[in-house]
Amino acid sequence: MNMQLKDARVVVTAGANGIGLAMVRAFLAEGARVATCDVDAAALEPLRAEGLHAKVCDVADTAAAAGFIAGAIDALGGLDCLVNNAGIAGPTAGVEDVDPGDWARVIDVCLTGQFNCTRVAVAALRASTNASILNVSSAAGKFGFARRSPYAAAKWGVIGFTKSLALELGPDGIRANALLPGIVAGDRQRRVMEARAQAQGRSVAEVEKDAFAAASIKDYVTAEQLADQAVYLASPRGRTISGQAIAVDGDLGMLG
Repeated sequence: MNMQLKDARVVVTAGANGIGLAMVRAFLAEGARVATCDVDAAALEPLRAEGLHAKVCDVADTAAAAGFIAGAIDALGGLDCLVNNAGIAGPTAGVEDVDPGDWARVIDVCLTGQFNCTRVAVAALRASTNASILNVSSAAGKFGFARRSPYAAAKWGVIGFTKSLALELGPDGIRANALLPGIVAGDRQRRVMEARAQAQGRSVAEVEKDAFAAASIKDYVTAEQLADQAVYLASPRGRTISGQAIAVDGDLGMLG
């Protein structure tokens, strides 16, 4: 299917690994021009070798984020789509044991980082004829998540930020949506399952069964599925989709 994204100008934050890298690859496969950033300098090197505008940037740093977005817009010659993908998991602990610095860091990266990038990108997006913003939230953005309060709070905030952007920027022809991944296959999730199994004295298979118990589709989401959704939302085929919190999670009913 031709998604009509040839030469589209796309920025993906945290694009060197995982979901972000799958998004970079998916947009490139559609003929888009892509710029990205990450805090992992070594992981960016292969993208740089391919000629991408790929910079080290912590989106929680207001000045660094502004510099990256401005540089990416200059390198691409404008902007059609901003994908705010950067995020961190943060601590797993009861609320009374969460360090205030850890709380602040999660909010700064997962929520304020999206603001830092968006505020600089809006002017360029207004000049596009197919402008979109995609903010990556999480299934934790619609459920409570025991012992993960900083992460859940940030991801709920992403949805509020997204819906506000849709209302504010819609008259300018800019659509904004949030993507809510569920349990995503990959090294990070494997480590989470293994750590949980070890802590509980159970097998990984038993922990996985519990994790999927409240889902209709009892399987992992892949990064490629999330990338496909991002491409569709950024394409002209998604031109009337805005203000939505779109779950790709196998119909999870809860997290735990």
